[in-house]
Amino acid sequence: MGKEDGFLKYNRELPAARDPKQRINDSNEIYTEFPEEKTKIQAARCMDCGVPFCHNGCPLGNLIPDFNDAVYDGEWERAAQILYSTNNFPEFTGRICPAPCESSCVLSINKPAVAIEHIEKAIAEKSFELGLVKAQPPVRRTGKKVAVIGSGPAGLAAAAQLNQAGHKVDVYDKDDKAGGLLRYGIPDFKLEKWTIDRRLAVLEEEGVQFHLGQEIGKDISLKKLHRKYDAVLLAIGSTKPRPLNIPGSHLKGIHFAMDYLTLHNRRVAGEDIPAEEDLYARDKHVLVVGGGDTGSDCVGTANRQFAASVSQLQYRTMPSTVRPPDNPWPETPMTYTSSSSHEEGCERSWGWLTKEFVGDENGHVTGLKVVELEWKNGREYTEKAESEKILPCDLGMIAIGYERPMHDAFKASFDIETDQRGNFKLQDWQTNVPGIFAAGDSFRGQSLVVWAISDGREAARAIDIYMMGASDLPSKELSKLVLYR
Repeated sequence: MGKEDGFLKYNRELPAARDPKQRINDSNEIYTEFPEEKTKIQAARCMDCGVPFCHNGCPLGNLIPDFNDAVYDGEWERAAQILYSTNNFPEFTGRICPAPCESSCVLSINKPAVAIEHIEKAIAEKSFELGLVKAQPPVRRTGKKVAVIGSGPAGLAAAAQLNQAGHKVDVYDKDDKAGGLLRYGIPDFKLEKWTIDRRLAVLEEEGVQFHLGQEIGKDISLKKLHRKYDAVLLAIGSTKPRPLNIPGSHLKGIHFAMDYLTLHNRRVAGEDIPAEEDLYARDKHVLVVGGGDTGSDCVGTANRQFAASVSQLQYRTMPSTVRPPDNPWPETPMTYTSSSSHEEGCERSWGWLTKEFVGDENGHVTGLKVVELEWKNGREYTEKAESEKILPCDLGMIAIGYERPMHDAFKASFDIETDQRGNFKLQDWQTNVPGIFAAGDSFRGQSLVVWAISDGREAARAIDIYMMGASDLPSKELSKLVLYR
C-alpha cells in the first residue's frame, strides 16, 4: 500500500477536457495533459483492500492495487510489468473502457472511486515513452499455424498471445486497415488511430502477419483456411445491426449508426468518400434512436459535422442519479450518466416510443412520429394519451444494438452451431467443428472492448492446448486460483 491515508487525504481528480466549443472543431482526443505527480496522488487513493473487488470487476482480472502501488512509488517499469501481465492493450482500455473495475472499487461505496482507468492509460503511455514497449519475438517457433479472422480487440489479443507461444499467426480482415471496431467503430475523439498503428507495428515486428482486404467466404473460403491451418479463430464481432421495424424505415436519410461512424472515421483518416455513399450532418436535424455508447458516438460525430440540431431518443425512463435498492455495490450502477458528446450539445429525450418515420414527396425523411410512455414497475408501459408528436429529422441514426455476427458465409462452409441469439456456441472456446474457435462479440454478443481482449486471451490459451496438449499462456481463471487459494 503506497500511502495508508491516501484515500482520506486526496480527492479524485481526472485530466480536464478541452472546451466543448473548441474541441468540436477537430477529431483529436478531448482530454488535456495530466501531471505525473497528480497521477501518483491518484494512485495513492487505492486502499489495497484485503479482498480487492476491483479484480473481479475487471474482465481481464487486472492486478489493480499492485500497479497502483508501483505508480505511487514512481516505479513505472514495475507498474508496466504488472499491467501487461494481464492486459495486452492498456493504451486502448485506458481510453475507452467504461471501467467496471471502478464500479466495484471498495472506496466507491461512499466516495468517488480510485481513478483506475486514468492510471492504466498513464502506465501505458509511460511505457511507450520510456521504451519499455518493444517487439519481443518468441525465442522458438512450434511449427504450428493459426489463422485469426478479424483484427478487432479479440483477434489482436489472441494473435499477440498465440504468437508469443511460438505459433505462426496470420490475421485476416476484410478491411484495408487492421483494427476492426477500434479503427472503424470508435471515433477519433475517443481513440486516435495512431494508437492502433503504434501497436500494430509492434505486433508485426514480433512476427504476426496481416492479410488485409480479404473477406473470408468471398475472397477465400473458411474450408480452405481450415485445411491450411492447425486452428482457426473466428473473432468477427457482432455486426448485424438490429433494425427499427417501424413504418417509414426505408426512407432516404435513415441509416444504421455504424455505417455513419465508419464513414466519418474514414474521412478523418484522409480517405476519399464517394459522394453517393457519403453521410454528412452539416445543417441537418440529426435524430439518434438509442441511448448507448454507439448512439453517444453519433452525437459527438454530428456535433463535429456542425449539424443544425442533435437529438437522442430513448424509450426507457430517465435513470435515477443514485443507485436504486436493487442495484447495490459492487454491481455497475445503473444511474444517469452523460458523455463528453452530450456536453457538446444534444437534446436528450427519455420515455418516448418511436411510431413512424415520415417523409416528403421525394422519399426523404423529414421527421419521426413518437409518443410518450408511462412505465409501470419498469417492465410494462402504456402510451400516454394525446402525447403523440413529430420530431424534425433530416438524418436518422439507428443505434439500438446488434443482432448477431455476420456468419452466413462461415455457416455455408460448415454447420457451425449457434445459440438462440445467433452467436457461436462454444465448448472451451471451440465450436462444434474441431479446430475452429471463436471469441469476443461473436460468442458473447455485443459487449465491451475489455471483454473482447479477455476473450481473445482465454481463447488463445485454449487453442494452444488444442495444438500442443498444454499451455504456458496465462489464464484469468488460473490467476484467481493463485490469488485466492
